[in-house]
Amino acid sequence: MLATAVFVAVPAVSNAETICTIAEDVESGKTLVKQGDCDRTLSPASTFKLALSLMGYDAHILTDESTPVWPYVKGYSDWSATWEDKATPRLWMEKSIVWYSQRLTEALGAAKFQAYVRQFNYGNRDVSGNPGKHDGLTHAWLGSSLKISPVEQLVFLRKLVRRELDVSEQAYDMTAKIADYGVQQSGWHIFGKTGAMPASKAGARRGRSRMYGWFVGWAVKGDRRIVFARLAGEERNIPGSAGRRTRDALFKDLLSKLDTL
Repeated sequence: MLATAVFVAVPAVSNAETICTIAEDVESGKTLVKQGDCDRTLSPASTFKLALSLMGYDAHILTDESTPVWPYVKGYSDWSATWEDKATPRLWMEKSIVWYSQRLTEALGAAKFQAYVRQFNYGNRDVSGNPGKHDGLTHAWLGSSLKISPVEQLVFLRKLVRRELDVSEQAYDMTAKIADYGVQQSGWHIFGKTGAMPASKAGARRGRSRMYGWFVGWAVKGDRRIVFARLAGEERNIPGSAGRRTRDALFKDLLSKLDTL
């Protein structure tokens, strides 16, 4: 029996711009919502953790939601003070810990990492990294070579939900488990991942003083399954996470109204 974990959205930032909102019914393929520039390609940032989770569990590097426990080591990516501790797969997803992703890709190795990205047909499939730095294994998805659009996010998510990515059943099960937002008051069970990056790292040509935020995932209620993605932009000097604010706004604007779509 599923536990109810209701998510309460906080007020959205008034000057945030929604670049794209897109949602699709998994079974019928019907587009339920498509608003804005949904073909714009940007760095996936931490939304790529959904793909990394599938890779990690399929390759048996990740075992369950609590294993492996990897320690923080000084010198790791520490943009957030909450990352400076040991981490598990669940904490990795909840706290969006970059260094855990990097240790995971290093454990996969460059050849297997690239093979999975191609197998998933993820975005532009470019994991070369920053020009001349040979850092694709640890930085491709962090404002670097790998790009994806909201439309392409849905292509990937639909295959994830329909289990068409040629990975193990455990990989699908555990990815859903650590990306679980719980059953909401509306009765929809939400799974997803946020992501955020400055425009200068996102591959954007304009608005380099801005931040971009992602929230992508899927919703389940009874026999109905929906995949969704939102991309938003806002002023860079706003405190906090653009990804979390994008998530909050989507919960308020779309996910509470899924029954009407």
